[in-house]
Amino acid sequence: MKTKIVILSIILFMLTVLLSRNDAPITDMLLRMINPIKQSYQSFTQEIEDKSHSYIFQKESIERLGIENRVLRKRLLEQMHYIQGVQNIYETLPYLTRIPNASISIIETISYVKLNSFSQVILTKPKGLIEDKLYGIIQKNVVAGTARVMSNQLYGYLTSDEKCRFSVFIGDTDAPGIALGHKQNEMIVKFIPKWHNIAVGDKVITSGLDDIFFNDIPVGIVSKVEVQSSYTIAHIKTYSDIFHPKTFFLINDATPILSQVSVSSIPTRVDQTQEKSIEPKLLAEQKVKKMPDTQH
Repeated sequence: MKTKIVILSIILFMLTVLLSRNDAPITDMLLRMINPIKQSYQSFTQEIEDKSHSYIFQKESIERLGIENRVLRKRLLEQMHYIQGVQNIYETLPYLTRIPNASISIIETISYVKLNSFSQVILTKPKGLIEDKLYGIIQKNVVAGTARVMSNQLYGYLTSDEKCRFSVFIGDTDAPGIALGHKQNEMIVKFIPKWHNIAVGDKVITSGLDDIFFNDIPVGIVSKVEVQSSYTIAHIKTYSDIFHPKTFFLINDATPILSQVSVSSIPTRVDQTQEKSIEPKLLAEQKVKKMPDTQH
């Protein structure tokens, strides 16, 4: 053992002496011998380092995926419990009916009805729509307006158009009213009972009581309040973008409840948003104003 150490020491001493000399041929020869050993050693250490990093990364990924897996399993159990609860309701109450599968359609804008008006558009028409029935249209996740089929063509009335009308709730007290298109980015909510305190900044959502929209869809925010003799009027700034009416969601069936008992037990609903019944006196006055003035 001592002999090997002595020999190794002599060899190292000789290499040191030879490398310290300025003899180029000997230095080159020694470098050619040592460089491959150094490169092999560096490759070996780099491989070990890479494997250690890869092991650490895999360990962290496994731990992270394990945590995510536990969270997803928890959510899955919650959803399974919810689905089971809904199934139990259907089994317990035979009169329940499920939400229709085709309650929403995707529609596109074909063109404006008039070149100088940005409040009315012609839309692609899904199958199964009823003539003259009001349908709600949604832009992203806010109310965009209403639509109606006339002469086999689907017309869209955006929130800025006076033909756009639907029932809404205002504020934390859910004050009821009827929203009507007024002008660019503005609607008017009429027939608000005077005992409701309406304030600027109150949020306006759909009520779902007229079978046009689902309930709780954002419409706009109150910008002005007027108290009249019989009811309160609120001016609202709408959320919809009337200048980019490209793609909408049309509500085919806005049944506001998950389940519905026998139809005979439900009183007939009066559609207050229909043009002929919303405000007959006001409409009559508007028609008189539109008549040509024959007096000179």
